[in-house]
Amino acid sequence: MSDLASHLDDALAAARGGEDVILTEGGLPVARLGPVESASLLERLAEEGVIAVPASDRAVPRLPQAEAAKDALSSLLGRLRR
Repeated sequence: MSDLASHLDDALAAARGGEDVILTEGGLPVARLGPVESASLLERLAEEGVIAVPASDRAVPRLPQAEAAKDALSSLLGRLRR
């Protein structure tokens, strides 16, 4: 603990880097200085390999049913406007 004041910048840099810094008093651990978890749940799950993030350039397929429904709706609206 007495060294903490003189090495606080180093301890904070280690915590920013993701490390846990264990503070001791008389050779016994009394506290832990560590990073604050600010990553979102999805980011953390992706980093841990629990989920896979889809590619942003992935094309969304056009389903034939959706095209048919769109055509039917357009046809219906056209008839209603007459």
